[in-house]
Amino acid sequence: MTSWEDFKSQLNSISKDEMIVIETMANLNAERIKQGISQKDFAQQIGMSQPQLAKIEHLDSMPSLATLNRYAHGLGLEIKLSLEPV
Repeated sequence: MTSWEDFKSQLNSISKDEMIVIETMANLNAERIKQGISQKDFAQQIGMSQPQLAKIEHLDSMPSLATLNRYAHGLGLEIKLSLEPV
């Protein structure tokens, strides 16, 4: 079985910035599922339609930082950014 890290290392067409968004969204989605909240209920809770939430969770559209924060806050979480030298 291929691990996420193995699979991720083979992705050349996705920028580092996009990968950060993808991983953040994957972690948020996993947390929603872990908390036992349905997609429909969660969408309603954060003021979004279920199809819109599904589109974001399937990464059919790249969520903005504001959308990621909205999602995180709905789960009782906060997204923190940090600055580091390159």
